[in-house]
Amino acid sequence: MAGQDPRALIDYAALDDTTLVALARAGRREAFRQVMQRCNRRLFRVARSVVHDDAEAEDVVQEAYVNAFEHLSEFRGEAALTTWLTRIVLNEANGRLRSRKPTVELDQIETLQREGGRVIAFPSRFGSEDPAADAARGQIRRLLEGAVDDLPEPFRLVFVMREIEECSVEETAACLGLKPETVKTRLHRARRMLRAALHDTLATTVTEAFPFLGARCDRMTHTVLARIAAQVRDEV
Repeated sequence: MAGQDPRALIDYAALDDTTLVALARAGRREAFRQVMQRCNRRLFRVARSVVHDDAEAEDVVQEAYVNAFEHLSEFRGEAALTTWLTRIVLNEANGRLRSRKPTVELDQIETLQREGGRVIAFPSRFGSEDPAADAARGQIRRLLEGAVDDLPEPFRLVFVMREIEECSVEETAACLGLKPETVKTRLHRARRMLRAALHDTLATTVTEAFPFLGARCDRMTHTVLARIAAQVRDEV
């Protein structure tokens, strides 16, 4: 149509990363928007695995994007765009860790204890039709998230990229500046540490669950006995 902006006809979602970067360099903001939409989830999870805070992880990713946009001319395509951006996010996140004060305010601790951390999203396949099932899935998710959060950072980063983001060994190695063999070794150790941590945590959780199960058992027994007693009275 006459007078229509030709930029509106571009299907940015169909373009590859190299083309998007070229368009972004030329000032096409919509191209960079598409880059962010493709990379947001991975970059947030990587940042979150370093800074341990949702809000700060978002801020890290935003700052990294601004930095990346200002230095798009430095992207040579020698590595994948996500790899290049991941390195920028890691630099920003680690820089923040180095600048942190060694003490944490009490209200921050209380807030974290109340809200908990989120690393892995486990969507429910079955909706929310069963509150008890939803509560159980939520408890399992919190246990897993806590166990991942407690991994030492070198192992946590590898685990998040390999198991959660499903990156290849080679891509993980490129992002983190490691040898592929080191990625494999760290992932193996991360899995082993998670198994040990979850074993201990689940053992405690199961032990603590028995009083609840016992209370339910008592309630059911009382109900059945009351019904039997009522039937006996009716028969007399």
